[in-house]
Amino acid sequence: MALSDSALDVDAVARARSLVAPAQRRDSLWPVLAAATALAATSVAFAATMVLAPPVTTEPVAQRAMD
Repeated sequence: MALSDSALDVDAVARARSLVAPAQRRDSLWPVLAAATALAATSVAFAATMVLAPPVTTEPVAQRAMD
């Protein structure tokens, strides 16, 4: 009897193996979207703070150079 001769159906064995194999785990996109949203919100908040914050120096630079 040759090695290729078998009483088992090759297609049935392949189907059984695919059914027994563990399912592929898919990663969720929600953590990525939450992180991107948080980064965008903090970026906008920091940009608004930089635009709206008063300047650090309160006297003109030219006046300080004259002294």
